[in-house]
Amino acid sequence: MSRPLHGPVGFLHPGAMGAELAATCAGERRWLSSGRSEATARRAESAGLIACESLDEMVASCPTIVSVCPPDAAEDVAADVAGAGFNGIYVDANALAPKTARRIGERFDHFVDGGIIGPPPTVAGTTRLYLSGAEAQTVANFWEGSLLEVRLVEGGAGAASAVKVCFAAWTKGTSALLMAIRALAESEGVTDSLVGEWETSMPDLIPRAEFTASRVSPKAWRFAGEMEEIASAFGAHGLPSGFHSAAAEIYAALEGFKDQSPGPTLNEVLDALTGQASRSGS
Repeated sequence: MSRPLHGPVGFLHPGAMGAELAATCAGERRWLSSGRSEATARRAESAGLIACESLDEMVASCPTIVSVCPPDAAEDVAADVAGAGFNGIYVDANALAPKTARRIGERFDHFVDGGIIGPPPTVAGTTRLYLSGAEAQTVANFWEGSLLEVRLVEGGAGAASAVKVCFAAWTKGTSALLMAIRALAESEGVTDSLVGEWETSMPDLIPRAEFTASRVSPKAWRFAGEMEEIASAFGAHGLPSGFHSAAAEIYAALEGFKDQSPGPTLNEVLDALTGQASRSGS
């Protein structure tokens, strides 16, 4: 039996991105408090979310559930929701390969695929939520007039995820490559010469390396799984997947900087990468 689509929106699980996504969503919003950390609870409270003590409670009370979690947890989260008998609209807004999104979509009668590009939406014009699927417009209405811009993508499950994959393949893939190049130059003792050449021919790479180290490294623990999803997306079409499998290794090597504030210096990141390379080769 179908359910009405009005009512609270549930969010699983409000990390930095999920909490801001929920904060900009219209109407009553809820989150699953069971087993979550104090930091998650603080984010949920700040975003104005109402706690559900169990997944069964959320499934019974929320006609729409939005999943925003690390990519490697997305299928397990979806399986739990489907297993609880949810028959409303399930929105997966995680950074997934299109085939992963389609696999998740098969669990639900009402599924909307999503992909987020940009930082947590605290300023207008910075963040887009791409949505695809038959009920994408219904979901988009929750953010009408908010700081979050919603863009619809033609196609069903996997279309919005494909936009996210293609975008992040460049932005996060090249950031990982830049760190690997700097680590190689450091290992070969040619950093000064390389940076000197960049000053002449590609000066924008110098501040970008510093930015990547300080701003991206604290989030690298989440990006490793995303790079694996991107590699899978390329491989599914017979395209080389090694670029982003290697990027996953780079980001995994930076996991020690998880949520560090302020972020590490470039030298600290290079030390982590060159140390990882030494251990791998020993």
